This record gives sequence, structure tokens and C-alpha cells, in this order.
Amino acid sequence: MAHTSQSSRRGAALLASTVAALGLLTACGNGGQGKSPESVSGTAAPATGNASSADSSGTSAVPSGTGSSSTTGGSATGGGSSTGGGSSTGGTTTSAAASARCHTSELTASVGGNDPGAGQENFPIVLTNKSGRSCTVRGFPGAAFVNASGTQLGPDPQRESGTTATTVTLKPGQSAWAGLTFSSPEISGAKTATPAALLVTPPDEKDSLKVTWKNGAVPVSGNASSVRLGVFSAGSGA
Repeated sequence: MAHTSQSSRRGAALLASTVAALGLLTACGNGGQGKSPESVSGTAAPATGNASSADSSGTSAVPSGTGSSSTTGGSATGGGSSTGGGSSTGGTTTSAAASARCHTSELTASVGGNDPGAGQENFPIVLTNKSGRSCTVRGFPGAAFVNASGTQLGPDPQRESGTTATTVTLKPGQSAWAGLTFSSPEISGAKTATPAALLVTPPDEKDSLKVTWKNGAVPVSGNASSVRLGVFSAGSGA
């Protein structure tokens, strides 16, 4: 009986050893799946941002023009009709490639007369093609009132909403206009300053054109101090 018990114990020990060995082989065959997964650094997600969100923000002429070929919205509210005076200075609204756009060096800028109404002061910003080729403008101008030293007066103008921009083709000598509008300071009570000039940046351009401002004080802070800009339409706004 003692011999039998000893044999049984040896057999049990051999069986346990065999099971352990098989377990080790199984773990190796599974590629060590029993281990905890390693911590691996992830890849940083790309920065996200909505470039079109600037469409509803202010537009200053100081850094760059902001009217782009994809710009929508903006009703021209400056003086005169959106079709211009029907003279030789009126451009034709049409579609054109972005490469045909007017560059700052090909344009002159001016500000037309005030067409006041309903407590508003309305001025057309006019760009005229002085080059020898046809070119296009589309969208909003950049604009900023500045003093004699070039410092901007007041916040950036706001863009009018509600009208889709169109491409305006300007032959040599033809013009396009965009409305510049603000509430009359006498009515709104806004604080004012008298600019020396208005800087105008054509759509999609970085360089601005300087126009002497001859129309008196403009709102720069306080209630109803916003200056608003419309999109370009064919003609001079007269």
C-alpha cells in the first residue's frame, strides 16, 4: 500500500508538471496575449477651425482685403442704385476666373457723395480699373478710417448680410462700388472722430488704397457706432 501511494504521488506530480508545461507553450503560441497592452502615444488631432466664420466678423482695410470668390452675403447699401448710372463707368456682372481679379495696383479708389436716409449716412466706395486689361472684383472691400498718423479710428467695419456676392468684370475705365453705411451720430449719440483718410483694400488683395476723407465726423465708439460694408456691384453708385 505504501508503494502504491508513493507511485500515485509521483504520477500526480508528473501530471501537474505536464499541465504547467502545456500552459507555458500555449501562452507562447498566443503571442503573450495574457500581458497587459502597452501604452502607446497617440497622434495629435489636426487643428480645426472654420475659416468662413470670418464672414460675419469685422473687416479692416489695414491687414488685408477680405472679400473672396466664395464670399456670400452683403447688401450694397451705399448711395445710388446697385446698377450704377448706366454710363461708360458701369461694369458688367459676370463670372470669371479668380486669376482675372483686379489687383490693387490696377485700381484707383474714391468715395462718392452721401445719400442720407432714415437716420443713415450712405457712401459708395468706388474702385475704378486704371489698367489696360479687363479684371474682376467680387465680395466685400476692406476698409478702415485712419487719422493723419495712420492710426485706425474705431472698430473694424461690419459686413452687411443678406445678399450673395457676384463677380463684377471691369473693362479699362469701368467701376464697381460697395456701400459704406453708418447711423448718423447726431441721432445715435455715438462718440465721433474726424478721419484724415479711408483705407480701402480691394477683395482678395493685401495692399490698400488711401482716399482722403472729406465727409466729416464718423462714429468710433458708443451706441450704434458700427460702420457697415456691402458687396461690390457694377457702376459708380451715383
